[in-house]
Amino acid sequence: MSHPTNNEPQTWVDGKITPTPALAAYIARALSIDLPDEVIEKAKFHLLDTLASMVSGSRLLAGRQAIAFVKAQGAAAPQALLAGTNLRSTAINAALANGMFAHADETDDSHAESLTHPGCGIVPAMLAAAELYGSSGTAILRAMTLGYDVCCRLTLSLDPYPFRAAGHSTHTFGPTFGAAAAAGALAGVDAVQARYLMSYAAQQASGVSCWMRDKDHVEKAFDFGGMAARNGISAAMMVALGFTGVEDVFSGERCFYDAYGVDPDRGALGRELGSRYEILATSIKRWTVGSPIQAPLDALDSLLRRHRLKAADVRAINVAIPHHSLTIVDNREMPEICLQHLLAAMLVDGRMGFNSAHDRARMQDPEVLAVRAGITLRGDDELSRAMPSRQGIVELLLNSGETLREHTQAVRGTPANPMTRQELQEKSLELLVPVLGQEQSSLLCAAVWQLEQAPDAKQLVSLLQAPD
Repeated sequence: MSHPTNNEPQTWVDGKITPTPALAAYIARALSIDLPDEVIEKAKFHLLDTLASMVSGSRLLAGRQAIAFVKAQGAAAPQALLAGTNLRSTAINAALANGMFAHADETDDSHAESLTHPGCGIVPAMLAAAELYGSSGTAILRAMTLGYDVCCRLTLSLDPYPFRAAGHSTHTFGPTFGAAAAAGALAGVDAVQARYLMSYAAQQASGVSCWMRDKDHVEKAFDFGGMAARNGISAAMMVALGFTGVEDVFSGERCFYDAYGVDPDRGALGRELGSRYEILATSIKRWTVGSPIQAPLDALDSLLRRHRLKAADVRAINVAIPHHSLTIVDNREMPEICLQHLLAAMLVDGRMGFNSAHDRARMQDPEVLAVRAGITLRGDDELSRAMPSRQGIVELLLNSGETLREHTQAVRGTPANPMTRQELQEKSLELLVPVLGQEQSSLLCAAVWQLEQAPDAKQLVSLLQAPD
């Protein structure tokens, strides 16, 4: 893999670059560093998006299972809230449950280049730490931004696509380190403790990419969100309590990169910290479905709106996506990650909403099945070469004999085609209102947009609690 060296701190141990000194120093001072306005705004977008995913996910299967797991442990210190509920538990339990809530379906954010879903692991750990340590709104945004920087750089340093192909889950590795950094910063770790923090994160980094075979989105929710959040807050709490450890897990004998890196970019974690913010490269989903289906849905939605089509007008649909994405979304059992089902449902309904995307019974709807039978999906070489940009092509063969074609190159919600505040709030309210009600959901949105004014996390957290 290519290892760029611009703006890289040149710290060497045993003849190899180590990012640890620069990274540890940055973690220790992250809460005192002013962020650019565009980064603050983007952090608010991703915070609201993840909180909405957590609240809605508390009612889904993975969320219900997480709640059962927390309850099964009996009485616990009420340190942090399980979003969308009236339950409080230890910070570690809350982080695990909220992480599973956040990825209970497919509503949360993603960073395509690093193959991670940063928010579902980082935000729950950060939120639990914010409650535990009484963090301000500004500290929350700074810690969260730090978490995204560490998360994405970690998997980028491992060359994520070959790393996942080898069986490792990028979706747990990076977010574990990001969650640890975010929670550790709120815990007030110094530069020496930040070194230990990364070592405890490394000891817990794990995950196998067989999550692709999960049929119920429960193990996947644990892998992507719950495990990373739990590992991260655990590392932060242990180090804050005085745990010591290895001072440089990224260099020296039997280090992290010796264990996991084939040809690692050993300087990536320390590169351009404070000048390149990975949260700016992270995408928010317009559609609450799997990432590889975003582009085809954008394309179909555009065709339906532009030509005012109905299902009766369409004879067949041809869809092309990158080869890498086929195993993720081709005829899957879960509606939110089954491309053929979702496109068929959108054509029948003329739209795609959260309830439609997650209605498993709808997969047996005769009208939807009839449309689905006419959908052909293939992998495309050109679209594969465009990765990590997840593009998609949809061709509609009309009963009139005409063929319509749409190629989505920049999905709505990606950095190249960002959503507006209004669009994000509309998506968030669709997720929040069924659980929290209209008034409380609107107040939660307002609290996020004004988060710099919050002296601590209490108001934000109180708005995540289910009404009596």
